[in-house]
Amino acid sequence: MKVLKDILYKVRIVEVVGSTDIAVRSIHSDSRAVGGESLFIAIKGIQVDAHKYIAQTIESGVIAIVCEELPENIIKGVTYVKVESTTVSLPVMASNFYDSPSEKLSLIGITGTNGKTTTVTLLQMLFKELGYKVGLLSTVVNMIDGEEIPSTHTTPDPIQLNELLFRMVEENCSHCFMEVSSHALIQERVGGLTFKGGVFTNISHDHLDYHGTFKEYIKAKKKFFDELPRSAFALINIDDKNGEVMVQNTSARVLSFALKSMADYKAKVIENDISGLHLIIDDNEIWARLIGEFNAYNLLVVYAVGILLGEDKLELLTVISSLSPVEGRFQRVESIESIKAIVDYAHTPDALKNVLEAIQDVRTGNGKIITVIGCGGNRDNEKRPLMAKVACEFSDKVILTSDNPRNENASDIIKQMEKGVNAMSQRKTLSIVDRKEAIKTACSLADHGDIILVAGKGHEKYQEINGEKLPFNDVQVLEDTLKMMEG
Repeated sequence: MKVLKDILYKVRIVEVVGSTDIAVRSIHSDSRAVGGESLFIAIKGIQVDAHKYIAQTIESGVIAIVCEELPENIIKGVTYVKVESTTVSLPVMASNFYDSPSEKLSLIGITGTNGKTTTVTLLQMLFKELGYKVGLLSTVVNMIDGEEIPSTHTTPDPIQLNELLFRMVEENCSHCFMEVSSHALIQERVGGLTFKGGVFTNISHDHLDYHGTFKEYIKAKKKFFDELPRSAFALINIDDKNGEVMVQNTSARVLSFALKSMADYKAKVIENDISGLHLIIDDNEIWARLIGEFNAYNLLVVYAVGILLGEDKLELLTVISSLSPVEGRFQRVESIESIKAIVDYAHTPDALKNVLEAIQDVRTGNGKIITVIGCGGNRDNEKRPLMAKVACEFSDKVILTSDNPRNENASDIIKQMEKGVNAMSQRKTLSIVDRKEAIKTACSLADHGDIILVAGKGHEKYQEINGEKLPFNDVQVLEDTLKMMEG
């Protein structure tokens, strides 16, 4: 239970009707989840305005309402709090309700187009190996020390987020590493949190269906650094031309990392093959089990964050060299020795290019690269031809297929992708709508020494078609197909 006036601490209040000296059992922004002695925050969403459900929530036992517009019918015994913005107020109230859990953790946020999931997961693995109890908030899974909690969004809603952080504190976690998406920043999901540090990995074409323009997408990411406190650090990729843009208005201590520029934290790739990376990080040589230049950046971030959080340099490098690849991120599939297969979440042109360049670097002899790629439905249309163009440029054979078509027709998505296939590339490109058949075809086309890349879905264990999530696992399909070929 929490007193309403304490939940409203630091909220910009316009008007109050009723008493704020009342005890609240729970807080909700979903009208379907409310119960007795609870507080309901009415959010004006993109699709639904929750103000129209205020009366319904009161019937369910709500004793306090936070809203932007007071209802015409004021119910006696219910407290109404009018605020400037319920979207901005919600994360502040959620933090207050759960006793500001982010202040009791070393909370590190990672933002950028590519590398977020890999970086936060590697950080969680690293600090666990160093003996800490650690929390993780990622696209793949949320974790409270050893407990796994399914993830539905890259960044959870403010109430769920603060509840997870509260539970981490209760379980004596000292650190939490979380992905911070551009959607979450625009929707104020991380407002009210106290970060010890923020990291910018990179930025490229993505989510323009939501943000409208690349400029707005950059602005969304920059918001994270604008709001970091003076006590935090802001670690940026200086090899990305937008790195310095991110920290133009930050109060945080700015530090940089790079492979190609002068930076506070520097790494160099000595060798890159199918078994891993040979790196020099801050004048120390290490061998890592991850592959590709993009993973050299990820490992450098992990090292830099470790140093900034006060860990020993040599101990960090020792543990980093033992870290395993993250599920669905350049994940090698066990197969017959002559054909190698890789599954990767790459779903942006830049991420796909990075993965294919990494495969080109590690392939041997005359081995071909066979790429299976699709694009998600109800998402950024503009990147579809670009994805196909990149696949054709860096592959010997390309199969365009479905990803998560959602509520779109998979054939229509593939037709939009085909616009990126030039006349020279048409002969090496196939279009197969059924993803399973596409993967099987890739395997049948592969010869000794070839590498198959199945991109776009990575860790996902489903395919979303017409609102249904149907079981589907790229890794499983590859393994089954290659075993049959072996047999």
